[in-house]
Amino acid sequence: MIDLVTGSDDRARCGWVGADPEYVRYHDEEWGRPLRGDRALFEKASLEGFQAGLSWITILRKRPRFREVFAGFEPAAVAAFGPDDVERLMTDAGIVRNRAKIEAVIGNAVRVAAMAPGEFDALLWSFAPPEAPHPSSLAEVPAVTAESTALSTELRRRGFRFVGPTTMYALMQSAGMVDDHVAGCWRAAA
Repeated sequence: MIDLVTGSDDRARCGWVGADPEYVRYHDEEWGRPLRGDRALFEKASLEGFQAGLSWITILRKRPRFREVFAGFEPAAVAAFGPDDVERLMTDAGIVRNRAKIEAVIGNAVRVAAMAPGEFDALLWSFAPPEAPHPSSLAEVPAVTAESTALSTELRRRGFRFVGPTTMYALMQSAGMVDDHVAGCWRAAA
């Protein structure tokens, strides 16, 4: 994979971005920027779980519909979903129709809704590793770390599902708990 790509705006970006406008926007405006808040992190964790086995661009393109049918990812609202909601979601072509993932999001929402306000945010961020230098190449970017494994273990202990170590590292990257923008990327310098 190419470590850096230069866009039509002459900005160097991480090579995984390519030329897709949605990926460019996501890279420039969201990926690697610190994200806080129970609802926002619940959404991010849910979408990362849906992404397992798929490309992230698929999830990005479906994200507006996910937000619509999952009540804006408000944990208390999603926690109230029942069997009829699962069946409704299974027929919605605008999202990823995977029963296990849908049921996991609902179950995870029950766990987040049971926490005190800010507790889910604090829990996730407590596993953020110390700040490190930007990787010099995409080959240096790990898929799993000790911190993502520990976070996965703790969430699983609490009953969360679709929170494996690789999924949790992707969450850490996208929520800015780690900053894996490759050296030379304009966002690494921002």
